[in-house]
Amino acid sequence: MDVHGTVAEGFEPVRDAFAGNFELLGDRGAAVAVYRDGHRVADLWGGSRDVDGDTPWEHGTAQIVRSATKGVAAAVLLLLHQRGELDLDAPVGDHWPEYKAAGKERTLVRQLLAHSAGVPVLDRPLTPAEAADPDLGAAAVAAQAPVWEPGTDHGYHAQTYSWLTGELVRRVTGRAVGEWIADEIAGPLGAGLWLGLPEAEQARVGRVGPVPAPESAGALRTRPKRAVSEAYADPGSLTRRAFGAIDPLPDENDPAYRAAALPASNGIATADGLARFYAALIGDVDGGRRLFTPETVELARGEQSAGADRVLVVATRFGLGYMLHGSASPLLSPGSFGHPGRGGALAFADPESGIAFGYVTNGFRKSVTADPRAQALVRAVRTALS
Repeated sequence: MDVHGTVAEGFEPVRDAFAGNFELLGDRGAAVAVYRDGHRVADLWGGSRDVDGDTPWEHGTAQIVRSATKGVAAAVLLLLHQRGELDLDAPVGDHWPEYKAAGKERTLVRQLLAHSAGVPVLDRPLTPAEAADPDLGAAAVAAQAPVWEPGTDHGYHAQTYSWLTGELVRRVTGRAVGEWIADEIAGPLGAGLWLGLPEAEQARVGRVGPVPAPESAGALRTRPKRAVSEAYADPGSLTRRAFGAIDPLPDENDPAYRAAALPASNGIATADGLARFYAALIGDVDGGRRLFTPETVELARGEQSAGADRVLVVATRFGLGYMLHGSASPLLSPGSFGHPGRGGALAFADPESGIAFGYVTNGFRKSVTADPRAQALVRAVRTALS
């Protein structure tokens, strides 16, 4: 496998691990980017643009990153708080009166971000077309009764996070969340990331799809615990219902789906776009302005929810919209914050080391929070820093 791109001196382990992902872990097409103290130190790509084709992956090829989108959407709400436009400790209903229904009157903004709002499921799932309609999605979560009293427990809001965050942004700013990201984050940073892919960018995005785990004896495999397997197999479990809040599952290669704006699941990004975004959260990027103040960084990564996750059925840790380093989602260090995308993508920042990381792939596995390919790259970054 030909690996293209560059690494700075000392970061050669990242190139080696990236090549190993193709040779040992079955990657079809992927890219990884790493920044340190706002400067790019790794920018690598290889394989095919499409999971089922042979057109080469090029610099700037983008892919759908699933739940890695959540970290970008979280930044919108935190930036609104940083600007004094949104109080994290105010009831959601102060901005969105319809949300004050079915026992959700006292739900706080921070609880939406911390996956403790109690609405990870919908009693009636939305079709892909309904899910793409922000009005219908917002109405569905506003009417939904919580599974637990908001703020008393936590469980991953796999799909409903889209309408919870998207509608709150719209109520506060009058703008769609994808438009806000384009105008206030991606555009000023020159970052290759989109929520609601413009037609002009469709050609740069590869086809994604499932890929099997490699058969090689040296491959790292994920073996879920029995309780996790049973939760995913049970149609009535919170796990299945949370991931099934859109039913049937959307075709992620459909241009109409990619043009929609679902902050939980359908962001499109390059590896460099994700890494550059996280680099800007914690510092200046190539001399440009940073996004988060130091105080907002601490808000983002301050633990809000921890312990047994009622949806993922493993122990998870969440800050405000971000997964935190832990056994279910290992990042670079205990101070890291970011978000994986189910089955592949990963992006995060580590303020102590100044590292920002982005990995995207066109081949999705069954892993939810810790894909072996992404983890191999994280270990390589850790080696480069040692």
